[in-house]
Amino acid sequence: MSTVSANASVMDGIYRHQRHIYDLTRRYYLLGRNDLIAALKPPNGGSVLEIGCGTARNLILTAERYPDAKLYGIDISAEMLKSADANILKNRIGSRVSLAQGDATRFAASALFGRSSFDRVFFSYSLSMIPGWEAALHQAMQALAPGGELHVVDFGQQTALPGWFGKGLKTWLAKFHVTPRETLGDAMAAIAADHHGELRFSTLYRDYARIGLIRMPQA
Repeated sequence: MSTVSANASVMDGIYRHQRHIYDLTRRYYLLGRNDLIAALKPPNGGSVLEIGCGTARNLILTAERYPDAKLYGIDISAEMLKSADANILKNRIGSRVSLAQGDATRFAASALFGRSSFDRVFFSYSLSMIPGWEAALHQAMQALAPGGELHVVDFGQQTALPGWFGKGLKTWLAKFHVTPRETLGDAMAAIAADHHGELRFSTLYRDYARIGLIRMPQA
């Protein structure tokens, strides 16, 4: 079995049943997702790609906030995409949203969606589940249009919270193959420098979460 297939099987195993209650339970601890969506601000008629779109919760909220945007989402889990398709149909935005199964570290946007670049690309609590998360960041940068922005929100290191809280959270997250990326800020800084981009990076809720964006220069 290939690495891609193995990762997809792991995710499908986790979400085959969890996908039915995912949004109900995650709302209480996936903090900062709405902050990321508010910061996207794509240009009129612009394109937005979510990598690791899950149930399409974020894409639906993005569609509501930016009614002129064209939306795209990929996920490695076929099980999660079942929920995403159903939610998009329920919200009657199928004409604006395109979904595809793909690996965040090696997808070909042109093959999946018929376009190679996007005005905004974002990860929302997905990098902590992607084994090759740094490769996923590099891949996302390749999908950005000139002047585009890469947005990320994910778990922080809980440095300003009680030690028992951070330790307990990480132990619990590990049960779901989630590993907060301690060097996320450093990785984004290096990528921004390599691409002559502008980085903004900060912590949220006493470092419960970390949020950042890389803005690319115009061509």
